[in-house]
Amino acid sequence: MEWNELKTLDDANELLRRFGHFHDACIRELHVWTGHYVAEELGMGFALESDTTVRMLVQRQARPLSAIELLFMGVTRLNLVPPKDDHVQIIFEATLRRLEDEWLWIPDSDLKQSVVADDTCTWVSARRMLWRDASDWMGETLRYGPGPAETGAS
Repeated sequence: MEWNELKTLDDANELLRRFGHFHDACIRELHVWTGHYVAEELGMGFALESDTTVRMLVQRQARPLSAIELLFMGVTRLNLVPPKDDHVQIIFEATLRRLEDEWLWIPDSDLKQSVVADDTCTWVSARRMLWRDASDWMGETLRYGPGPAETGAS
């Protein structure tokens, strides 16, 4: 599974085209990490630059490209809004564009760039964005770690 980096709007449009503009898709998993940590000796380690990274698995009801992994590097904002109890969160069409020197991904086509001040929907902004085919990762199996049942927390 080779990573493809978005460098231009043409790259972004090609991703949207190949993945059907995310139509009938859902965010299956999300993994976030930062450059901060506490070492074994209890000293704090951290990166001077923002190196928050988000790795996201998105699945959709179409072939041949039925799942992709998105990698957002240098994340400046992750706004995650889970679905309400009586709703499902199906992506009908995603928005992907440049916002100054960052990529902005919004799993909704009706929202515009002003969404960056909005806490009512999910979106990610990052300095770099990459993607790769993850079509082998369909189904309910978790790929980024165990779920509550496997950890005894259910």
